[in-house]
Amino acid sequence: MLQWAWRILSCIPLWMMYVLSDGIFYLLYYFVRYRRKVARKNLTESFPEKSEKEIVAIEKRFYRFFIDLMLEMSKLMSFSKKEMAKRMYFTNIEVLSEVLQQGKSVSLYMSHHGNWEWVSSLGMHLNRENKIVAGQVYKALHNKNVDKLLIYNRERMGSVCVEMNQTLRWIDNQVKNNVASLTCYVADQSPRKSQIQHYVPFLHHCTPAFIGAEKITKRYDFEAWYLDVRRIKRGYFEATFVRLHDDPKSLPDFELTDIYYRHLEQTIRRQPELYLWTHNRFKYAQKLDE
Repeated sequence: MLQWAWRILSCIPLWMMYVLSDGIFYLLYYFVRYRRKVARKNLTESFPEKSEKEIVAIEKRFYRFFIDLMLEMSKLMSFSKKEMAKRMYFTNIEVLSEVLQQGKSVSLYMSHHGNWEWVSSLGMHLNRENKIVAGQVYKALHNKNVDKLLIYNRERMGSVCVEMNQTLRWIDNQVKNNVASLTCYVADQSPRKSQIQHYVPFLHHCTPAFIGAEKITKRYDFEAWYLDVRRIKRGYFEATFVRLHDDPKSLPDFELTDIYYRHLEQTIRRQPELYLWTHNRFKYAQKLDE
């Protein structure tokens, strides 16, 4: 039932979705007030240099984008590969493809900025003849039906979903089979309080950072890249691959994670409305000026 409802939604033209999105915005923002306290707190603490008027303007743009994002996700079920490539454009895919074709595996650092669901279309751009595999690490949802639906959508464009607890096993298999792999991490997630090992300066907070991607990158001597995503206009995104460091294995512990967060902060400051402000990202963080 859920899959059929999702399929029907995906058939609605995008322009019509955006008309619907505009209507939902007023309901969600002014009446339901969905997680507005969390979003306002996150924005105010992250941009103390901005006035209340500026914060509210970013907040409203974020909620408009957030609703667009939720509706756009359904298009993974119906977009052709040609249409997807036009709307989620990777500016320098040939650079990453060349690295992989040389037999080097890559850790790709991503974030909850822009349309991270459409980024799963990255797999269809890689050279299949060279047996390149694109794996997207994800955390399984409690609702199994929704989880299966999201996996189906993400894998439809050529990527492979790798459950977080199975990441090492999946990578081990690629290494043993001499397969160059691209492992994508949405690395801006917060670790559990009991698992915090490192704090990083991020948007005026001293923020606990997830370091699993760094540990795996250095353990297997993978290359480390960052995906810088921007929205060009409604329904169109552009992503650029940025090398984080020439030799990640040589870096001191946690330095690779710090470099990633510096890139991410620059991305967010460029288009702050595209970040997921309703998530309690700074639950275990402190403001740096305290």
